[in-house]
Amino acid sequence: MFTSIMIFLIYAVAAHFFSYYFKKNKVLHSQKWGLNICCGKTDGGGVNVDIVQHKELPRFTLIDDIYNLPFANKTFDSVLCSHTLEHVDDPKSFFSELERVGEKVTLVLPPLYDLFAAFNIFEHKVIFLTFKKEHHSLPLYITLPFARTLHDKWGQLNRA
Repeated sequence: MFTSIMIFLIYAVAAHFFSYYFKKNKVLHSQKWGLNICCGKTDGGGVNVDIVQHKELPRFTLIDDIYNLPFANKTFDSVLCSHTLEHVDDPKSFFSELERVGEKVTLVLPPLYDLFAAFNIFEHKVIFLTFKKEHHSLPLYITLPFARTLHDKWGQLNRA
């Protein structure tokens, strides 16, 4: 029993490291992004946008509504949305807004093999049914069970 648990934990930690630090960074550093939406602490090289300013970034814009971005149609040649869609109430509407402001949208999502990220019911609202990290269209997803209850209790619901 102990050996099985250790093997599972080693797999889960290794898969999360590979997914989040290797695969995510590979996409992030693959080009200069016109728009880096919900950028957190990461400079995408173009306009960096978020609902909270986590740190000083060049060309940062603070927004209050991810579903109504303050940019004209097709303002950006490329849009990066990294590890954000799993946090929002309506991924389809948010993705449509990203397609409105950008020529090409790249999503970086937690793949199913990254168990710690994909099934994080304390922070995420949906599970994307994909084993890929990078997407240019919205993959199938399901709402995480009990996520709304947990978010209501601990405040995650109002963050994205």
